[in-house]
This record gives sequence, structure tokens and C-alpha cells, in this order.
Amino acid sequence: MQAYISSIWGYRFFWYSLVENDLRQRYRGSILGLGWSFLQPLCMTVVLCIVFGGIFQQDYRFFGPFLLAGLAVWNLLSQSISQGCNCFFMGESYIRQFPVPMAIYPLRSILSLGFHFLVALGLVVVLSLFFQGWPGIVPILSLIPALVTLLIVTWSLACLFGIATVNFRDTRHLTEVALQILFYLTPVMYPPAALEGRRIAYLLKYNPFTPFLELIRDPLVFHRVPAVETLLAANALTLLVLLTAAYTLKVWERKIIFHL
Repeated sequence: MQAYISSIWGYRFFWYSLVENDLRQRYRGSILGLGWSFLQPLCMTVVLCIVFGGIFQQDYRFFGPFLLAGLAVWNLLSQSISQGCNCFFMGESYIRQFPVPMAIYPLRSILSLGFHFLVALGLVVVLSLFFQGWPGIVPILSLIPALVTLLIVTWSLACLFGIATVNFRDTRHLTEVALQILFYLTPVMYPPAALEGRRIAYLLKYNPFTPFLELIRDPLVFHRVPAVETLLAANALTLLVLLTAAYTLKVWERKIIFHL
């Protein structure tokens, strides 16, 4: 594993150039350019805050950062799966000509998504500071391992779904449907207090995406370090996905090119 990670780092200029090119292609010809990375999550938050804030009778000073943090993490996790399905197809021309570790292609997708996630996270920090004040140094520092955890789990998910799609092309279509359903079963727009005593609260509590939402929400929105249960759940899920992805990639790495 260590040697494999070292080889990926050895090709850092290659995957860095791929990520840079992806970002340039996305905003080429756009008037606002990177400004859309700020505008899109902010507009979505405002609309949903107006609608669901009224339904759940939430104070916008709490619900705005809560909602934006949830959307940022959800978009990162869901798009790591959906774009991960296409990661090897996007790199097909390079795969056929340039032998590098296959994990670079899921990493390319994750780093592009990570840029937009960090932009949205920056907006969460600004809103939280403006409406709720400084959360404290310890909660802020707890974001560092949280971001590392998110990088590992999203990279692993992209690897798994990329390999699955190479072998079964309908994976991407099934994934889109599943993610649409999962969005409404994930506490992105639902404040915990608004669901206490309801059966759906148990379903949301045991949703595998929930611990990752809480890793970001707890420090920035609730001004506290994530609970031990949250940390254990997030780390256990990350380790499980990482080991599965590593084993799957080891088995299929040399076979991927024959299925493209």
C-alpha cells in the first residue's frame, strides 16, 4: 500500500495537470468563471432555506449554515459516486498510452470535486462566523481530520464505482436513481430537533452518510467537537470502504483497460 501511494505521488504533476485542465474546461467561456462555485451553493441555500426554514420553523441564522454545510457534504459524497462511475472512461486515452497507477483517475475526479467543496465550506465558515460567532479553536481544528476522512472515503467510493461501471455499464444509471432516493433519506435539509420522536428519525440516524455530515456540521454549526459515536462510525465506514476499494483495485487494475 505504501509503495502504491508513493508511486501515485511520483506522478503528482500528471494528475495535478488533469485536475487543472478539468477546472479550466468547466468554466471556459463563462463570464463569472470560478464565481459560479460561490453562486450556485449560495443560491440553492437561500431557496431551500426560505422553503424548508418556514416548514420546520427554523431561525435562518442557524438553518442557513446548517443547510449549506449539509449540501456541501452531500454534493461531495454523491458526486464522488456519480462522477466516479465515469472516471476511467474519462481517462481512457491516457490509460491506453501512459501506464500509471489506476487510482490516479478516481483521484482526479475527487480533487476537482474537492475544490468546489472547499469553496462551499468557506461559505459555511463565513455564514457561521457572521450569524453565530467564533466556534472555538478546538472545533475548528477537528475539521482537519474530518477533511482527511472525507478525502479517503470519497476517493475509495470513486474507485469502487468506477470499477463497477467498467464491468457493468448500467451502474451509472442505477446509481443516479439510488442517489435521488437517498437524498431524501439523508438529513441534509432536516434539522435533528424537528424530527425527534418520529420514526423517520431512526432511519436518518443510521444512514451511512449521516456521520460525515456531522463531522462538518458539529464544529461549524453547533460549535462542538463531533461526538465519539460520530467519529467511530465515520472512521469505521471509511476503513471498510478503503479496504474494499484497495482489494478491488488490486484485483482489477490490470484488467480495466480490456473493458473500456
